Amino acid sequence: FANGRGLVSLTAIHLKQFTAFDDLHVDFSPGINVLVGRNGTGKTHLMKVAYAACAITTPPHPAFPDKLLRDFTPAKRALHNLVKRQGGKAVAHVQVWRDQLDVFVNFGNDAGLHADEGDWAVSTDGWKEWQSKPINSAYIPVNDMLANAPGFRSLYARRELHFEEIYDDLLVRAYLPPLRESAETDSIALLEKHMGGTVVVRGEEFYLRQREGELQFSLVAEGIRKLGLLWLLLRNGTLEPGSVLFWDEPETYLNPELYGVAIGILLALQRSGVQIFLATHGYVALKELDLRGEREDKITYHALYRDEDTNEIACTSQDSYLDIHPNAIGDTFTDLYDREITRSLDGMGK
Repeated sequence: FANGRGLVSLTAIHLKQFTAFDDLHVDFSPGINVLVGRNGTGKTHLMKVAYAACAITTPPHPAFPDKLLRDFTPAKRALHNLVKRQGGKAVAHVQVWRDQLDVFVNFGNDAGLHADEGDWAVSTDGWKEWQSKPINSAYIPVNDMLANAPGFRSLYARRELHFEEIYDDLLVRAYLPPLRESAETDSIALLEKHMGGTVVVRGEEFYLRQREGELQFSLVAEGIRKLGLLWLLLRNGTLEPGSVLFWDEPETYLNPELYGVAIGILLALQRSGVQIFLATHGYVALKELDLRGEREDKITYHALYRDEDTNEIACTSQDSYLDIHPNAIGDTFTDLYDREITRSLDGMGK
């Protein structure tokens, strides 16, 4: 399907015997997709697969299996180590859809797969047509990369480093020069206000330029660096209409007073035609999204959890925060509130 401006978005994903997943299908919103769930329920893995499907459509156009390897960095760089083992033959299936196109890859130790690679085999289809229609995308990981940027890209290109390729991809996008004109002027101005300045690049090093002077990013607070990265991606057109943004735990390092700023910008991007995927553990971030969202906004909450009967990861999807089930984040904060009220009432009784 297309979003409100006729821009094609990712529509669904199917993961079978892949990493932690036994058999999972999730349909996506063309707007904001919020992934919630306890640790170990696969939120980051799901986003990485979807990102890999986007990334193979832009230069250098890697094959889908190769991009999965680079973004997951399994042991020995072996694709078969991403298979969820269940005894006997094990074959993983990874499939992503958008509009009328899909791309999939199967890999494992099944002899029926046609391209043998040592002790495993791989079969992939749909990727040539998929790659013919580029999807601009960016993946923001939990850990900051801009402060450690100088020299990283050249080192990564020549050495075998145990870094997921999402970090190198992000630097490629962060180093892009700004557009002459940006459509997101309001969001850019808001970020500049809360950063107290703008971001400049000298060589491979990032600086925060304020009235008092320039401060190298290694000396800038991590939360401000995160806002600075978002500023760069807005300024250089990475987050243009029709693009896809993946952000893992956007609340990390941000003071809670800045959650509303970040969420407000994400809502504005969604309204302009950017599809967004967020994985979060933050109650305040969730509530900011719930309270700031408007009726026409397209927001879907995907709750990942382990089924009590099978112990396998399952997912429920809802368009309302109040309908999220199970909601480990909300339940935890409700429990904290109840305990605080109980303590207050006990104190009044003394």
